[in-house]
Amino acid sequence: MSSMVRYRLLFLTSAPIVLTLIALFGITAYWSIHYTWQSALVDVSERLNIVEDKIHRLQERQYEHLEAFSSSYEFRTRLDHLQTHDEFDTWISSQRARYGLDFLRWHPKSQIADLGRYQEMAGARSFFDVLTSSEATDIEPTLTDHSEVWHQDRQIVETRSLVSRSVIPVFDRESTLLGYLDGGVLMNNNLQLVDEIKSTIYPSGTHQRTVSGTVTLFLDDLRIATNVPMDDSYEGRRAIGTVVSDEVKQAVLVKGESWIDKAFVYDAWYIAGYNPIVDLHGKTVGITYTGYLIWPLIKTYITNLGEVTVIILTLLLISGLIVYRGARDLFRPVEQIHRVVKMVQLGKDEERIGGLGLNANHELSQLATQFDNMLNQLQYRNEQIQEAAHELEAKVHSRTASLKEKTEQLELHIQLLNQTRDKLVTNEKLAALGELTAGIAHEINNPTAVILGNVELIKFELGSDMTRVEEEVDTILAQIDRIRNITRSLLQYSRQGGVQDEITWQHVNPIVDESVTLVRTGSKKRDIEFIVDLHAKTPVEVNRHQLLQILVNLQMNAIHAMSGKGRLTVLTEDWIEGKESIGALVHVIDEGCGISELNLKRIFDPFFTTKRDGTGLGLSVSQSILSQTGGEIKVQSTVGKGSQFTLYLPNKADHHYS
Repeated sequence: MSSMVRYRLLFLTSAPIVLTLIALFGITAYWSIHYTWQSALVDVSERLNIVEDKIHRLQERQYEHLEAFSSSYEFRTRLDHLQTHDEFDTWISSQRARYGLDFLRWHPKSQIADLGRYQEMAGARSFFDVLTSSEATDIEPTLTDHSEVWHQDRQIVETRSLVSRSVIPVFDRESTLLGYLDGGVLMNNNLQLVDEIKSTIYPSGTHQRTVSGTVTLFLDDLRIATNVPMDDSYEGRRAIGTVVSDEVKQAVLVKGESWIDKAFVYDAWYIAGYNPIVDLHGKTVGITYTGYLIWPLIKTYITNLGEVTVIILTLLLISGLIVYRGARDLFRPVEQIHRVVKMVQLGKDEERIGGLGLNANHELSQLATQFDNMLNQLQYRNEQIQEAAHELEAKVHSRTASLKEKTEQLELHIQLLNQTRDKLVTNEKLAALGELTAGIAHEINNPTAVILGNVELIKFELGSDMTRVEEEVDTILAQIDRIRNITRSLLQYSRQGGVQDEITWQHVNPIVDESVTLVRTGSKKRDIEFIVDLHAKTPVEVNRHQLLQILVNLQMNAIHAMSGKGRLTVLTEDWIEGKESIGALVHVIDEGCGISELNLKRIFDPFFTTKRDGTGLGLSVSQSILSQTGGEIKVQSTVGKGSQFTLYLPNKADHHYS
């Protein structure tokens, strides 16, 4: 609570300052961005005008030089005493460097096919013109070589030439037109020109606001002369042969408008200005550009914003510390009150606020006194309520003690009744089973005795010939003995005395193998694949005939579950717990229909079956027989995939029969 009061107080006192500083910061940032950007655009626009002016002056100087040459004494003398046109042309061409021209030609009137075009060019004084490769070669053979620019996007050589051209008519003393002087400057690869313009509008210096800009001349959208670098150094390769951005091209070349804004120049963003270059007929044939990188401007702006932010945060920190120190005397009493409230909440009712070191008339001092009085009254009332609650609890306990005892007796009687009912149901089932099995066993034993007698008679009658069928007769006698053992087991199971047959040490693998042989023989007409894998080595105490009967029963159930078609797997292994073998495990696995979760809880109940012709006794009898020797049957099943029955056979039988 004290923290909440402290924070709220700090918030209330600091909020006006914070909001004012944030508003001031926002207004400063907005106006700074707006005016800085507008100032940058105006700056670029002014520098672009200087570029235009420099080019215009170049053309004026070019015209003046050409006019001075046409009026020179040497030119007039050679023209008046003209020997041959070739010699005169050679001399005129040799004068171009003297007047700062890249080409200079004399066109006699007699050799001009289109006088109207030359009259138009002469009337324009100086203008820009685009020459094809052949036109450039006609004017000056070396001009073509100096004009070539490798177009980096199209991977071709640009052979056209952008020239600043001046044409001056030459008359004799009678004002008769003799011809035209044609001279000019090549813009392609004219690095000296763009560097001269750059040094004029971006002078180098040590001042921190010195801007390093660039100047470029374009032929259409192709850079033909520039000091825009292709790397971080102006001494490196220049971006000649690259093209202007599509946005600028659309505005300047297509629409013929100027562009003053940010633009992507080769590989970085610049604050840039572009103007169209037009030819004699007003057609846009190129672009003049100047600009400088936008990042230094942004970097300076971010630095300024960072400085303003640091100042604002410092002011906020100082104001917060002042408010906190000034409110400390208020925080301490509030913290004392909050501490006592927490103690009372934790159950320490004896805690009180006491004196706060303030004047008795102070609001917090009066609040603490009233709060202590309230705590005293609350403690007194809590003691009274607790005493009354103890008295009520004692009365309730005495009146409900007898009811609780009677309830417990009733629950015990209900439990005994349920147990008795379950035993009666089981006894009724077993009594019915006893009657059935007694009759069945009697009926089976009579024909079994007849079969046994006839077999003995056959053995006697055959005499020495008995050796030929001795194996078959022994098998018949063994199966008769097995039938008698089964009937005896049924009779013993139906009685309360349990199984009393002989229990001996046995290896389970031979018994399992015998059961599989019997089942396989009885299911030859069914499409059953038997897989037998016997690995159990630990002998166990079991009744051989009863175990054989249980295995036959489980395998036949598996065959029925698969509807007579599928794979039946019988496995044996040692029953290992910890590191000690305590018996053997027999697994009978089928791929049948499986058993539902509801039926899994009932399959070992007597008379429970899902088969129309079943008795529901097989699994119940098998489980009962195994349980009397300490073993059991467990089952795992998945509906639609099959079931696995596992016999747990201990190596030492528990000889306790009920």
